[in-house]
Amino acid sequence: MNRKQIIIAACAALMTFSMPAMAVPMVMEMGVAEQVEEQAPTISMGDNNMVSVQNAAGFTLEVVSLTGRAVASYKIEGPAQRIELNLPKGCYILKVGKVVRKVTVR
Repeated sequence: MNRKQIIIAACAALMTFSMPAMAVPMVMEMGVAEQVEEQAPTISMGDNNMVSVQNAAGFTLEVVSLTGRAVASYKIEGPAQRIELNLPKGCYILKVGKVVRKVTVR
């Protein structure tokens, strides 16, 4: 190989090894590494204007009207929590983290 080919190969190798790796949470248990998949929060509307929020401990449930006005917010304390929405009839946007749902209060 000539000098130009060596320089190109070295630059390609440096670029390959300098790429950042994706950070994946790992758990060591009895000498075996396992990947831990973090589940996204879920929001579901039930009967009697009850909202069920799962996998969102430490997050805040934000309730916004369709006009964009913040109506209410609730701190999610555990891995699964039910919240009764005491709101007037209408459509609202619920947001927990990056999860957004449109719900109807009847």
